[in-house]
Amino acid sequence: MGLDSRELTPAMVQRIVHAASETRSSKRAALVLAYVGGNEVSPSTVQRVTHQVGMELANLRDAGEAPVMAQAPENPPELAVVEADGGRIRTRKPGQGRGVHGEAWRETKNANLLRMTHRTFAEDPEPELPRAFTDPKRVAKLAEKEAPPETLALPASPPREKAWRPERLVRTCLSSMAEADVFGQQMKRETNRRRFPEASARAFVGDGLPWNWSVWKHYFPEFVPILDFIHALSYLYAAALAMHAEFSVAWSCYLRMARATWQGRGTEAMDELNRWLTPHGLDDHAKLEENDPRKPIVDAARYLRNNRSRMDYPRYRQRGLPVTSALMESLVKEVNLRVKGTEMFWNDPQGAEAILQVRAAALCDDDRLPRYLSTRPGCAFVRRSTVTFAA
Repeated sequence: MGLDSRELTPAMVQRIVHAASETRSSKRAALVLAYVGGNEVSPSTVQRVTHQVGMELANLRDAGEAPVMAQAPENPPELAVVEADGGRIRTRKPGQGRGVHGEAWRETKNANLLRMTHRTFAEDPEPELPRAFTDPKRVAKLAEKEAPPETLALPASPPREKAWRPERLVRTCLSSMAEADVFGQQMKRETNRRRFPEASARAFVGDGLPWNWSVWKHYFPEFVPILDFIHALSYLYAAALAMHAEFSVAWSCYLRMARATWQGRGTEAMDELNRWLTPHGLDDHAKLEENDPRKPIVDAARYLRNNRSRMDYPRYRQRGLPVTSALMESLVKEVNLRVKGTEMFWNDPQGAEAILQVRAAALCDDDRLPRYLSTRPGCAFVRRSTVTFAA
């Protein structure tokens, strides 16, 4: 009958894992299963089954057997885009009894592997700074700053053609507690399976995290490296606010630097930052305290210097490549929706790794989670005494 040692049919396991992957906790998943599906399952059973399946996915990944879960595409993509970013997850030490012991924040590694539409152009298809980046309230939100103290009237501008921007066709998601080099290997294996090296156009988009560019250098050097423009914009906005006390002056300064950077003249933005730093006896190597009001200016100058080789935005647009990692930011939020929350702790490392595998598989567009669950052989779920695996 397909029953395992805990008398769960394969269909029941599928329901449990899908519910656990999409809800905020095992308790919520158990409620959904009861009230929507009419299946009485305890939260501890949801935890146990989800952990088992998550570790199976991790083991298949590490053994290079992910094709069991996802079929390789028939054709390579026209445009293959690799994006990576870090997240945060709270963990605890296992085997310490009930409650939270050894609480810690740990970084997760996340990757967004995108098959996208592609067009190239004879010249830059959008040379002017987009309207979204000239709206004070929108920019403040993107830079994670408080809304500006005043509202500036924006000049009217006609709608602009946006068809140059590549659109997502198929998304493959990876997430892990692994160190950067190991995660880079996971990314490389998956992109090979998705035939990314065969794409006619390839891009690697990331923010300024050093591990992003270490992964790019070692595993994706044939991909065009692109610094996410929104991260550059955020640094410039924070620096402008620190350079000028009056908001209208700061806003004009920000617009000047943002337009220059968007148009591939990042050295002009760097020069403006350095013109402020030099008379104050500073440069982008200065070490300042976190609460020093001049720190955002030093940070912005350093950020642009470190990433200047990845900021040729007009050329990227002309080649039909993305210039922001908005899709990556969205993916991190989708992962965090399941793994990050108040009073949510995961056993380190297996509990955290297991839920990340289930959540990432659920967020893939290639149906790898339902495909795996529908073909997975029956697996005995053994009660793990009183140790819990997830929040």
